[in-house]
Amino acid sequence: MYNIIKHAHSGVAYLALIFLLIAVINAFMGMSGNKEFKDKDKKIGLFALIFTHIQLLLGLVLYFVSPVVQSMGVAMKDSAMRLYALEHPLINIIAIVLITIGWSKHKKAMDSNAKFKKFAIFYTLGLILILSRIPWGAWLS
Repeated sequence: MYNIIKHAHSGVAYLALIFLLIAVINAFMGMSGNKEFKDKDKKIGLFALIFTHIQLLLGLVLYFVSPVVQSMGVAMKDSAMRLYALEHPLINIIAIVLITIGWSKHKKAMDSNAKFKKFAIFYTLGLILILSRIPWGAWLS
């Protein structure tokens, strides 16, 4: 079961990052071009939100079944284990909270530029945080 969840977590990560990157680029293009916020723009943001939340759920399940995350005391002494046990989950939860806030705030905004701006700010912060705590060595190998 652990390996299935681990592979799903890695696979969905690609989709989450792709949709998040597309949403960020779309938001900046919409802002800079003074474009009208359309249903397509909303769907792009929604797909990014959905895939990041799926990724979060898979990550939480993986966290609790992982043999890597056993003892927090041992993990604090090893930087690689600390990344898996503390830094990666905590920073990514914060990132997904920011993305969710961006989704909620865009719905309350009245004009198109404000909607794009909410996505641009919150989704970009979320993307930066996620990219900062990906265990690149393990993920790309």
